[in-house]
Amino acid sequence: MALLRSLAFYPVFYGFSALLVVASVLAIPFGREQLKKVVALWGAWHVWCVQSILGIEIVQEGVIPDEPVLIAVKHESFFEAIDMPRLFSFPTVFAKRELFLIPGWGMSARVYGLIPVARDKGARALREMIATARERVDEGRPLVIFPEGTRVEHGDEPQLQSGFAGIYKLLRLPVVPIAVNSGPTYHGLIKKPGVITYRVGEPIPAGLPRAEVERRVHGAINALNTDAGFSADDAPANA
Repeated sequence: MALLRSLAFYPVFYGFSALLVVASVLAIPFGREQLKKVVALWGAWHVWCVQSILGIEIVQEGVIPDEPVLIAVKHESFFEAIDMPRLFSFPTVFAKRELFLIPGWGMSARVYGLIPVARDKGARALREMIATARERVDEGRPLVIFPEGTRVEHGDEPQLQSGFAGIYKLLRLPVVPIAVNSGPTYHGLIKKPGVITYRVGEPIPAGLPRAEVERRVHGAINALNTDAGFSADDAPANA
């Protein structure tokens, strides 16, 4: 069943997503509000496909603030990256610079207000990121960052990327850490039915020493590492 669900998911979700990318580019001349509507539709379409086709339930523990704070999210699969426009009304996400090279999507992402991360460009790139991030904060938008820098296997707990502490220090914003256990169900070609949980941690104040904020964020975003999240519906009968 998991294989059949996945075979249905890919053409249905990505096929309509391709149309929405075109729609997002066409919406740009009509202003950011129209672009927001297209992006919100994409987020809603994704979660419908996840729940209705893949059989994955989404659970949220705690309240996710939709205001100018730094949101630090665990990153186990594309699920949480795609889901950000659904969780927030108008989020700004720190995203890998390479993603902005995707035709159509990259243009829409820049107009929407995502922030490209150039890890190998040094202090100048960091200053540019901070300047852009402050503009987004002035607009009242939450800033979403994946502090481990890339997707990791469920259960892995790598150290946070060094750039996270710099962003935290320069923006002087509180951090809200969010754990998510999407890896066992969503990561990989064959998706599995089950439960994906968001667990919202306690807000971490601005101005803490680097070691302290990294310790607290690291612990909070890894809070679901013992929770596999997937169901046994598709396990062999003799398992």
